[in-house]
Amino acid sequence: MKLVGTSSVSDRAYRALIVSCAMVVPLLIVALVVVIGRAAWPAISTHGLELVVGTEWNVARKTFGAVPAIVGTIISSLLALLIATPLAIGAAIYVSELAPRAMRGPLAFFIDLLSAIPSVVYGLWGVFVLVPFLRTTLMPVLSRTTGASFLRGPAYGPSLLAASLILAIMIVPYITAVAREVLAAVPRSQREAALALGATRWEMIRDAVVPYARSGIVGGVMLGLGRALGETLAVAMVIGSRNEVPHSLFDPAYTLASLLVNEFADASDDEHLAALMAVAGLLLLITLVVNVIARWLVGRVRQVSGSLAAPPR
Repeated sequence: MKLVGTSSVSDRAYRALIVSCAMVVPLLIVALVVVIGRAAWPAISTHGLELVVGTEWNVARKTFGAVPAIVGTIISSLLALLIATPLAIGAAIYVSELAPRAMRGPLAFFIDLLSAIPSVVYGLWGVFVLVPFLRTTLMPVLSRTTGASFLRGPAYGPSLLAASLILAIMIVPYITAVAREVLAAVPRSQREAALALGATRWEMIRDAVVPYARSGIVGGVMLGLGRALGETLAVAMVIGSRNEVPHSLFDPAYTLASLLVNEFADASDDEHLAALMAVAGLLLLITLVVNVIARWLVGRVRQVSGSLAAPPR
């Protein structure tokens, strides 16, 4: 009886410890929201909607309109997704469905390794390799050949286009990893049924595997979007940091994250600091919503896969 009692006490203590550890993460998020909200409240109460609809950010005049940074964030993130998604999904399909088995592990490792590279390394590569290439080669060619209004203007190099390309490279491994995982979760019976009906290997992938994993792939894309929205250092190094609404992909611009990293250290008064904290709160809200949607989509495809793969009773 004594041993049973001791075991019961230790089990309760262990359970309390594990529950406490699990509660730390949501409590940290709540604390983060509370701290940012309190710090941002003076700016919210003073400037109100100007923070999200104003187009001028001028510290000397005490005008804090974040529209240029919001527009830069949206354009750079969506363009990065447009570039990265086909590459990432193609790589995931090849690794999970077409590559020889001996190559799948090394290929997946090297793709995942891209996500371990520090963002400052991407930024340095962008400054010394990508930006000169854009300024001397790609931007002049695009300006002469396309004629599109969003691909015109001086070829500075640091620009919205440079930031989008850096982001595309950085989010490819995230989208690829999630897409590869959900493709691997497709039941083997799904593939065998398509092949038994006379489908080729490509038709099996196109008509049976990819549609089944669509929700999970979309979730991976949304996770990539969340990563792109929050990226700071690499983007700040190549985007040009001009606080105006961009009219072309060649224009220097700002994102919410690069605005914070460039101005936070120089915030000289409480009003400026509160405005920056309001921008941080807006960025936190956007990334939380995007990541919640992404996790829900990935969980949905896993749940559907588990129910279909379960043996009948």
